[in-house]
Order: sequence, then C-alpha cells, then structure tokens
Amino acid sequence: MMNRVILVGRLTKDPELRYTPNGVPVATFTLAVNRTFTNQQGEREADFINCVVWRKPAENVANYLKKGSLAGVDGRVQTRNYEGQDGKRVYVTEILAESVQFLEPRGGSSAGERNEGGSYGDQRNNNDYQNDRNQSQRNNNNNYTRVDDDPFANDGKTIDISDDDLPF
Repeated sequence: MMNRVILVGRLTKDPELRYTPNGVPVATFTLAVNRTFTNQQGEREADFINCVVWRKPAENVANYLKKGSLAGVDGRVQTRNYEGQDGKRVYVTEILAESVQFLEPRGGSSAGERNEGGSYGDQRNNNDYQNDRNQSQRNNNNNYTRVDDDPFANDGKTIDISDDDLPF
C-alpha cells in the first residue's frame, strides 16, 4: 500500500504554532495549490489543503514561512475525527507533512536566515545566495524554458519519433 503526497503551493495565512501538553510543537497551515486546468470562464482554480507538521520542522515553518510563501510539502494523507461542540462527529482530512521545503527567499530577510530551496531554515549567507542565483541566471538564461511552456509550440515542424524512443 502507498500513501504519498507531494504538493507545491502558497500559504493562505501565517502558520499556527501550538504545543501539546507534553511540549511537542505542532504547526498547521493551509496550502493553495493551483489546478493544472482552467474552468469554463478560463480561470485557474485552486484547492486549499490543510497541512500539519510536528516537532522542530513545525517551529521552523512557523518562523520562516508566512502568508503567501511558496512551499513544497512531502507527506501523507491522514484522516481523523472528533466530536464537535454540537455533539456531532467531525471528520478531517489533512496532509501530515514529513518534509517542508521553502521554495523562495523571504522578502526582506536578514543575512543568514535561509536560502531558496532550503529546508527548515538552512544557515547560509544571503549575499552568497544572491551571487549564486545571479550567476546561475546568467549561465542558464539562453536555455531557459518555463515549465508550463510547450517546447514544440509554434514550431510548425513534424516530430519524428521511432518505436525505440517510446517507453511502451
């Protein structure tokens, strides 16, 4: 059996950090994840997915992420239920995050807090990060293709694919 979820989205509000009675940190947040297609009006819709992360990663998420931050979550789907205030059973489905990746630099961050793609607040000088990023952009600018761009669009040429190239 397999239960694995990988999401990339933006936080809809600042993470909420709490502590259990035993002092274990737990953070909850909601990711807005865009769908890959548009609706009939041509608008892109999003799913709002509740995530939970525990212990040290929870503290780091609360310290380094905020509303609008781009984050990657690797974890599993978990369901639970409890009795609500009205006495009815409430069912909750959420993502139990095993890993949270910070996918963009913090706006206005001070030096040494974390770098792009860092996990749980990697310690690195912000100037080094900016220099590496600028150099990478200069090196890769000519070969850059956006993920959502069709590499064969507006080419007009036919594509020659042999049976040996196909995986099936």
